[in-house]
Amino acid sequence: MDKIEFVLPNEIEKRSFEIIGQELQTMGIELNPIEEPVTKRVIHTSADFDYAKTMCYSKDAIQIAHELIKSGADIVTDTNMTKAGINKTRLASFGGQVHCFMADEAVAAEAKERQVTRATVSMERAAEIGKPVIFAIGNAPTALISLYEMMEAGRFTPEFVIGVPVGFVNVVAAKELFLESDVPYIINRGRKGGSNIAAAIVNALLYSL
Repeated sequence: MDKIEFVLPNEIEKRSFEIIGQELQTMGIELNPIEEPVTKRVIHTSADFDYAKTMCYSKDAIQIAHELIKSGADIVTDTNMTKAGINKTRLASFGGQVHCFMADEAVAAEAKERQVTRATVSMERAAEIGKPVIFAIGNAPTALISLYEMMEAGRFTPEFVIGVPVGFVNVVAAKELFLESDVPYIINRGRKGGSNIAAAIVNALLYSL
């Protein structure tokens, strides 16, 4: 049985990251130093070390995301849970804000009329924001599919995609679409992910600036 460890409240997160570092070292896993803060925060959020092996980053992904944030890019999420988890004060300090259109009545009505998901309509609304956007998708693979279809049709190309939807239906295939694209991305390969993971990735990017 693990012994109870006395840790001051303001030291808990620091201690957690120390433990993550120690366990990764024990496993013989060495993370890319530039990507390390993001992957470690995902592990911290989930207590799941599989992410050390399944997190995928496009070339210069961290630098590109940082530049977008510093230039005032907005974040679009596919759940209000992700929106709630993002440090909006930190993002606002760079001139950005977080949007989630999923609960909008007009979005729900249009989705019902067209017989598509709210995530599909939400991504179409996001494409009309008129400024650089980082998409943080943690729940709906149809959001990724919609973005890809708009891109293929020449209607809209996202500046950056964080693709970590969780589940079983179309999740793996939707992620693979962007793994094979030219769009900068941070994606977790496989079924794992979630709204909390999407928020953790955004916050890791914000905190490392």
